[in-house]
Amino acid sequence: MDPRLKAFERLLNIMDDLREQCPWDQKQTLESLRNLTIEETYELADAITKNDLQELKGEIGDLLLHMVFYCKIATEQKAFTITDALNTVCEKLIHRHPHIYGDVKVANEEEVKANWEKLKLKEGKKSVLSGVPSSLPSLVKATRIQEKVKGIGFEWEHAEDVWKKVKEELKEFEYEVSKNSKAQEEEFGDLLFSLVNYARFVNISPESALSKTNLKFITRFQLMENMILEEGHSIDKMSLKDMDAFWERAKISLKKDSAS
Repeated sequence: MDPRLKAFERLLNIMDDLREQCPWDQKQTLESLRNLTIEETYELADAITKNDLQELKGEIGDLLLHMVFYCKIATEQKAFTITDALNTVCEKLIHRHPHIYGDVKVANEEEVKANWEKLKLKEGKKSVLSGVPSSLPSLVKATRIQEKVKGIGFEWEHAEDVWKKVKEELKEFEYEVSKNSKAQEEEFGDLLFSLVNYARFVNISPESALSKTNLKFITRFQLMENMILEEGHSIDKMSLKDMDAFWERAKISLKKDSAS
């Protein structure tokens, strides 16, 4: 037997055992697993951000377990089986890749994405944006919205035009801030949306970029805290100027580590 199939069968059998014999697993429902799955997805994203492939392997396994768990519960409710779920995604992939399984010709990745969105409309989707989950984090949602409307041609032609829009939105935001207006929140949202749009044009993932910046800040700040403690100081009694000096030292230290 193909080792991939053998490993998958092993997981299915373990899921059967857990559902029959483990009190915790027996109590789980689709609803109770939902938040746990979201947490596991973020842990997977963290592993990718850190480029920790060993951790990634474990997180992929955890998510696969959740998918098997959902299918097990659905089978018990006589709604569908894991076979149904797998066949459904296989049929969808075949249908939406006519350049592989049909006679459609594409020149590049962008044409593949455009065909994908057009096919979804033909399948009965009422809106290009109907497939964007409402619960997505806002930064990710902005990216997905822009990618989807691009698929039907609603897109700027040049990156320079997008950058002009960013500067225009920045001026509008600055103006509302200067007036301490209630509109400053709306203008800030417009500015972020335009920055996400520009990031796409220069092939930057806004979510990935911000995740890496967050990680960089956390690493540097925690190193700063350790340096302060090692020298016998208390961070909550230090001035901003003193903390900034330690911040710069932490920055230099991390640069040396990454260069070595």
